[in-house]
Amino acid sequence: MTGLSGSVIALGVPGTARAAAATPASADAGTTAPAAGTPQGGGLPYPTEQRPFAMPGVKEQDWTGALFVGEGESRFALRIVLLTKANKVIREKMTNNLWRIGPMAPDGTYKQVQVSTDDRKIMPAHLDAMQEVIDHPDWYSAAEVADATAKLPGLKAGYDLAQAQKRTIEVRYARTGDGSTLTGSVTALDDDTTIFLEVATPWGEAASFAPSGAGVTGSEQGLVDAGTTGYFQLSPSQPAVSSGFYASVTDMIAAMTGGSGASGTAAAALRYELAEGETLSFTAAVGGQPLTVSAPDAQTVHRTLTAAESRVRASFLTGSGAAGRAADAVRDALSLNTNYDKDNHRNYVMWGWGGGGGLFTGWDSSFDAISAALVSTPLALQHETDVFAAPAPPNQVPINGPRYDQQNSGPMHAYAVWRLYAKHGDLSLVQRTYPQLVTFYDLLPEWDADGDGLLESPYFGDRIGGRGNHLGLDDSPVYAAYQRIPKKGGSGDKRDNSNLTDVALNSYYALFAEVLAKMAGVLGKSADQARFSADHARIADLLNARLWHPERRMYLSRYLDGTWNEVVTPTVFYPLFAGIATPERATVLVREHLLDPEMFWGDYVVPSVARNDPTYCSGGPVHPQSEHFKFFDRYNEGSAPEQWKGAVWPPMNATVYDGVKRYGFDDVAGQFAARSTAMYLDAWDKDSWFPESFDPEPGQSIMDSAVDTAWRTYSWSNAMAVQSLHELLSDNPWGDPEALMFGTLSLPGANTISNVVLRGHVYDVSADAHTTVLTRDGQVVFRATGARVAVRDFLLTPTGASFEVNADGQAQLHLFPENGRPRTTKVGAGRTRITL
Repeated sequence: MTGLSGSVIALGVPGTARAAAATPASADAGTTAPAAGTPQGGGLPYPTEQRPFAMPGVKEQDWTGALFVGEGESRFALRIVLLTKANKVIREKMTNNLWRIGPMAPDGTYKQVQVSTDDRKIMPAHLDAMQEVIDHPDWYSAAEVADATAKLPGLKAGYDLAQAQKRTIEVRYARTGDGSTLTGSVTALDDDTTIFLEVATPWGEAASFAPSGAGVTGSEQGLVDAGTTGYFQLSPSQPAVSSGFYASVTDMIAAMTGGSGASGTAAAALRYELAEGETLSFTAAVGGQPLTVSAPDAQTVHRTLTAAESRVRASFLTGSGAAGRAADAVRDALSLNTNYDKDNHRNYVMWGWGGGGGLFTGWDSSFDAISAALVSTPLALQHETDVFAAPAPPNQVPINGPRYDQQNSGPMHAYAVWRLYAKHGDLSLVQRTYPQLVTFYDLLPEWDADGDGLLESPYFGDRIGGRGNHLGLDDSPVYAAYQRIPKKGGSGDKRDNSNLTDVALNSYYALFAEVLAKMAGVLGKSADQARFSADHARIADLLNARLWHPERRMYLSRYLDGTWNEVVTPTVFYPLFAGIATPERATVLVREHLLDPEMFWGDYVVPSVARNDPTYCSGGPVHPQSEHFKFFDRYNEGSAPEQWKGAVWPPMNATVYDGVKRYGFDDVAGQFAARSTAMYLDAWDKDSWFPESFDPEPGQSIMDSAVDTAWRTYSWSNAMAVQSLHELLSDNPWGDPEALMFGTLSLPGANTISNVVLRGHVYDVSADAHTTVLTRDGQVVFRATGARVAVRDFLLTPTGASFEVNADGQAQLHLFPENGRPRTTKVGAGRTRITL
């Protein structure tokens, strides 16, 4: 880490011993949540590690449903199905029908969503945009005007019909007892609403269901232990208008939608007609013996749900101010996208391709692990464990874990594993993943086309989706002109080399070496540590010698013939992320380029191509005269910034933020985090979306801050908001992993985040213009008054602490060690090293 030098202050006896941090359990099947009353589990073992368990929503996109797993891995699924006036069912795959999310608990103890028949495929802004095209033919092409003229009447009629027939329900679940029972309710928010309570199996297993009073009973042989049987019971608060038991889910859906379906025992559906404001309550349970679950009392259900809802913010990640609202949103978004791996019997974060797509082992899911670590320790560890257990995709290099066709997946998952270790102190994940990561790293030299020690981009040719997919950058214009070089030998990867020495790829390469060196250090592998440390230094020297453009004063990719690739994207900042930029060049990059509004700065940061680059927003027509529809082309088509030609992408933002923070630009880091978080909250507050990517300029109102065709529930979106959370409280991925970073110089207003679990302790942080307070396990351990402060390398001992503080004015610091007397000192503006 580089930054301004400062003074050093020591008071009392310098603390030399570190507090013994509690080590969380591993991500293996034995992991349990913290004790009752602490975040992450309410006293119950994490649901996927006990049998039986019930958990709402953990089957992909089954957001109104719940999964029940019984003895021997028997499985049952309950779903709340909404029927449209066109006799179509809203069940599973309901991304577009999701209207409101949360609050939710990541361990499944509480869940709340609203689902509507209106899928918002036609929105008022679409109609306004098309009307503007018609009204201003001088702004738009003749083809665009003709398209809008032809489509607008039909789309308006479709919108009006959707609003007239709109039916919305609110679904709530609470897990009770030993974790095998769910209490729930469905409330109609519109009159004349038809719903079904559907019971079946989640993935086509062979359960048998039968009537049981007003409800349903079921049983299934264990899938793992065929000598056991699991039992299921659903008990609603009132009898159904009608019910049926069917030979298959297909038969059941046919009957639900007005047709006929063969009777049988594979699935059941109970139909209800609800008036506006009417609530149906139910209880469902799974167990190892036949169950008797009585019909629930509606008032008791309401009290149970209300109590469970109140515990969400009391026990899990939350806060106040913009960062606190972001904390609530991240908690709910990741809870929503938590899925169950039916093969490995643990949870993971669904990456979110349109709301689905299962476990993805590319770079996407590394950001999901880092975000999840703030929400749920067991979820983060299980997720990353699942990534490394995944087999190689078909026709890929046969190494399990992070997928090799994305050369940054190995580095980014190494970074994620290291951050999980830094956050939670669990060495078992490092031990488990280290050999796979070394294998991945040792394959990368096959992309060194000229043998000089730097890597060239793999050649994708004219691959659909773009030539930059080796880094997930798809159609980034950086890769538009590279040329093929036949590859000799290598791992068996069928791609050839190219002639482009890639700044981003080599930054990841350096990061990979650095993280492996850190892992080798904590694993006691001194020879490996020396090897990877030397590699990091070598890559840094080579990149600084060959990829720094002296006239443009930035890092740029370069062709093997020595000519420069002149396209400017945020990858010019990636050497900061990797720790290989010189301090002088880091200052140039941040002060001259990042903060230049003609290039990257502004209310919306950071565009995936510099605003003054010729390729900015080159993916379609731009209409500068329009205030709100500058990038609109035609209904349901991509816009000029999409995909990597200007749109703001959460992983790119997170990478730039981490680089800026790493080099000590605390003022800029806070401003950057605030802008990223504001964009995220704009989409969340207005639409309950956490989109795949964002517009590079404000005010483009088709999907608010999201680009027009962005997926709406994409997990890596949370990396935008997590910047503010890390700004307030974070592990230290670049220094001592036992140290903390907290406080901010430039997040606006007053912000708090609470219930953050780091290395066995529960932390809260509050920060405003005059006061910063750090609380551990309910006790204040640090307070700064008089100015804003950003603290890093904070190591608390029973009798004192050591840390570096960066203050924006004169501040008084107070330390409250567990076993020592309170300590106080004053610091001036700038950086000061403190030992108290």
